[in-house]
Amino acid sequence: MEVRIVSTKKYVGAIDQGTTGTRFIIFDNNGEQVSAAYREHEQIYPEPGWIEHDPEEIWENLQLITAEALEKAGLDSDDLASVGITNQRETAFVWDDRGKPLHNGIVWQDRRTADRCEELEGTEIEGIVKARTGLRLDPYFSGTKIEWLLENVEGLKERAGKGEAYFGTVESWLIWMLTGGEVYVTDHTNASRTMLFDIEKMDWHGELLDYFGVPRKSLPDPVENVKEYGKITGLDSLEGVPIGAALGDQQAALFGQGCYSPGEGKNTYGTGSFLLVNVGKEPSFGEDLLTTIGFSFGGDTRYALEGSVYSTGATIQWLRDGLGIIDEAAESEGLAESLDGNDGVYLVPAFAGLGAPHWDSSARGTIVGLTRGSDRRHMARAGLESIAYQVEDVLRAMREEANQDLEELRVDGGAAENNFLCQFQSDVSSIPVLRTGIFESSALGAAYGAGLAVGVWSDLDELKELIRSKKDRKFEPGMELEEREELYGCWQEAVKRAKDWRL
Repeated sequence: MEVRIVSTKKYVGAIDQGTTGTRFIIFDNNGEQVSAAYREHEQIYPEPGWIEHDPEEIWENLQLITAEALEKAGLDSDDLASVGITNQRETAFVWDDRGKPLHNGIVWQDRRTADRCEELEGTEIEGIVKARTGLRLDPYFSGTKIEWLLENVEGLKERAGKGEAYFGTVESWLIWMLTGGEVYVTDHTNASRTMLFDIEKMDWHGELLDYFGVPRKSLPDPVENVKEYGKITGLDSLEGVPIGAALGDQQAALFGQGCYSPGEGKNTYGTGSFLLVNVGKEPSFGEDLLTTIGFSFGGDTRYALEGSVYSTGATIQWLRDGLGIIDEAAESEGLAESLDGNDGVYLVPAFAGLGAPHWDSSARGTIVGLTRGSDRRHMARAGLESIAYQVEDVLRAMREEANQDLEELRVDGGAAENNFLCQFQSDVSSIPVLRTGIFESSALGAAYGAGLAVGVWSDLDELKELIRSKKDRKFEPGMELEEREELYGCWQEAVKRAKDWRL
């Protein structure tokens, strides 16, 4: 995985296309943020449980923020050595040969194909999905989203069969647009989230494509994560800059946190929580966890185990926007700390079902333990505690199924700034929690990959040293075993009440 130094430029850009908005960040060769710009995009809800994004709005926002960030920094495209891309995974786009979207993107949170996935449970296809893709049948992934589009968008099946429709996850569409349609690829990490990709053969799985009716000609070519894909020609503000990397957001965070060796793991507290652990050059398969590609370049691949939790930061957003009990997310910390304990109040934020290790799409949000003495402090604390409990669910599954026990948990994402959450996570999981001070670790991981591709950084060892130099804070566990097991036992009882709710 060595990279020859070929660039003397000191700046690298990162396109971070997320669930709620798109950010462009410029980093220098010390991994420090120089400038950033951000735009939110609309969340479209055609029906209950459905959620879509408008690709054209995302593209328009990208044009604005790249120009804005460069202007803030006093730079232009000639100053950038490379640009990396990181993106919301599993969200499926479809477009024509002009780059015109043929439908809104179906977002990873969308549950419209839940019945289809349930229909396939216990069939041969379920076994193939698990054994070849490392995933499980769930509407979370792209495969049934693409199938739904083919079946429900008028004329799309015929167009796809003729090679006149192009499917891809978000990075595929962005690379297509940035290169003026010259490059049609998907990186290995995003491909591994489609439920159509063989993660050992590193190619699309023919039988799964046939079963879901997806023509191979309508899918991009899989490529390594760290690689020069081409130069940007479709965006004036970045004209001529090489695209040097693409990674799904959680794998980018793994890369940005420096988890390059087996047994190193991170948790990102974003809209959901995503805990990934590097398991090395061979995939490790568990029953209730996902096996995925961690990153690839220079002919080598690193695999990861992942536990995906659907609602963590989204829970705090709900407390703010849905219930109105806080005005901003940071308020939750003070409210939670104003109580000596949770007084038996538990919130299970199964607003879109439960992810790993439960995988129950019929579960719904549940609050238990309320009394007349309960108030907004209890709700804030229950919301924050629910984040830590769900992460602990995943950690226990990793210990039990894959013999993966971490020495420390590296954390990032917006909610990682919450001291109460980090300390409670350490307490309930009985593990040191290391907050590296890298909250935009997905963008930084994409930037690191892009810089590696062109020689801004020489190899992973140099990046490790760079990451170690960042400021951090370690939270040490201080809770007694008896209290921890009592709290976690009550959480498990609350989860039971949230399951199997959808009629």
